[in-house]
Amino acid sequence: MNLGKLLERLLQLIPVMLGVSAIVFLMMLVTPGDPVDIMLGEQQATTEQRDALRKDMGLDLPAAQRFVHFLQNAATGNFGYSYFHRRPVSEVILERLPATVELTVAALLIALLVAIPLGVLAAVKKNTWMDRLATLGSLLGISMPGFWFGLLLMLVFGVWMQWLPISGRSDIASQVPIVTHFLTIDALLALNFEVFASAVSHLVLPALTLGLPMAAVLMRVTRTSMLEVLRQDYVTFAHAKGLTTRRVLFVHALRNALIPTVTMAALEVGSLLGGSMIVETIFGWPGLGRVVVESIFTRNYPLIQAAILLYALTYVVINFLADLLYTVLNPRVRL
Repeated sequence: MNLGKLLERLLQLIPVMLGVSAIVFLMMLVTPGDPVDIMLGEQQATTEQRDALRKDMGLDLPAAQRFVHFLQNAATGNFGYSYFHRRPVSEVILERLPATVELTVAALLIALLVAIPLGVLAAVKKNTWMDRLATLGSLLGISMPGFWFGLLLMLVFGVWMQWLPISGRSDIASQVPIVTHFLTIDALLALNFEVFASAVSHLVLPALTLGLPMAAVLMRVTRTSMLEVLRQDYVTFAHAKGLTTRRVLFVHALRNALIPTVTMAALEVGSLLGGSMIVETIFGWPGLGRVVVESIFTRNYPLIQAAILLYALTYVVINFLADLLYTVLNPRVRL
C-alpha cells in the first residue's frame, strides 16, 4: 500500500468535513424558531434577560462569525454547551454514543449474517423457488419504511406475543458496573448473565428494524455480484481441477463477489446512522439519535451540529476503511 496515496486520501476528508459543517450550519440558520423563545417557553422573561441569554449562547454574533467560532472550537474538541441539558455537548454525546454504536453494530451484524448466505444461495440456486423466495423477501425488505416495520415488530412481538420488550435498553442495567459503556459487554465482563439477557432482549427489535431492510439491499447486491463471478473463467477452471463446490464458492468466488457488497455495506452505514434517529425514538432507545431528534425540536444548535458532524466523520471514515478492505479482498486493487 502506497503511504503517499494513503495520506492523500486522509487529507481529502478535510474538505468533506468542512462542507458538511457548512451545510449543517446553514440548515440550522434557516430553520424557523428562536432557540431562546423555545428554551424559555411560557416563562415571563424580560427583554434584558432574553438578550442576555441570546448573548450567552452566542446568537447575537453574525452568522459567519458563529460558524468560524464553531470550526475553531470543533478543531480542539470543544463543541460548546448544551443549555437544554445544562452540560457540555461533548459529555452528552459521549454518554449517549455507546448505545447508538451498540445498536448500529448489532444491526450491521444481522444484515451481513442474513444477506451474504441468502445472496450466495440465491445465486447458486438461480431461477429456483429458493431464488424467487429470497428475491421476494428482499423486495419486501426494501419496500417497507423503517418506522412502519418497527411499529409492526413492536406490535407483533412486544404487544401481542409479549416475547420481547418494546422500549429502553435494559430493565436492570443499574446492577452492572460501567466499564466500556456498552451494556452487553459490561454485563459479560461482570459475569452478570441476567443483565446480558435483558440487554440482548431489548436490543433485538430495534436491531431487526434497522438490520433487515439493510439485509434486503445487501442480499440483492451479493446475488448479482455472485452470479457475475460464477461465470468467470477462473471459477470454471477451479471446478475442472476437481475442487469441491464449497471450496470453489467460498474460497474462490465469494471473495471477489464481496467487493460490491462491502461498498454497499459502507454506504448503508450512513442509512443506519440516519435511520437510528427514528428507530431510537420509536423504541425509546437512549442513544445519540434520540437526543438529536429532541435537540431539533428544542433548537439545541451546538448538539445538533456536533452530532451531525460526528455522523459525517463516521460515514467517511467507514467508507475509507472499506476502500482499504478492497486491497485485502483483491490485491490487484490499489488506492
